[in-house]
Amino acid sequence: MDLELFHHKHPYPPFIPETATKLVVGTLPPPRFTQGKFKEDDVDFCYGSRDGQLWIILNRIFDLDLKFENTQEAIQERKDFLINRGIGICDVVESSRREKIDASDLGMQKVELRDMIKILRDNPKIETLLFTGGNSKNGPEFFFRRYLKENHPDIKMKVITNKSPRIHQFILDGRLIKTVSLIAPSGAANIAVGSNPLYKELKKKNPEFNTLDFRVLQYKEFF
Repeated sequence: MDLELFHHKHPYPPFIPETATKLVVGTLPPPRFTQGKFKEDDVDFCYGSRDGQLWIILNRIFDLDLKFENTQEAIQERKDFLINRGIGICDVVESSRREKIDASDLGMQKVELRDMIKILRDNPKIETLLFTGGNSKNGPEFFFRRYLKENHPDIKMKVITNKSPRIHQFILDGRLIKTVSLIAPSGAANIAVGSNPLYKELKKKNPEFNTLDFRVLQYKEFF
């Protein structure tokens, strides 16, 4: 049966500068990144999909004037920003299998996870994990919890707030690490944004306010 399934491998190793105190944690980039079939304005780097919003959000928060194109320069701009701000990127999924070749998290099967606790031990300055997705099935928080349950059942995530964005914390070797489950920076999460009470309230005050503005507002607090 495996012969029929597409092996969706993560195309990028973790990018974690020595200065990193925050770690962005997602799942997998779209399958075309694994296949090396880029669109003109994709960037060949983490979260580089033209359809994703993470770099658009960060571009607005930090006024970066980033290039959105398939060039080495665009990649370097993103790496320089992460190094300067002490932010790493390490998705929790190493690979999965797919019947349908698309970017849906729910379509992932036979998921292999990265050894996140080893990664945290190797990078002792990290104190915050920023999950790019809520606690939906097959989202980054979901897989991180599964990873802990299967490999480190002694490590428990304690709820700090259950309101969006959900915040938890856990202790690793006496070190306190916080996790924040941000709204996913993808169009697929727009329905969830639309039903958020704070979004509705802000939209009512300003009809021009949109789902991207809402993400910028939320991400700003944690980046």
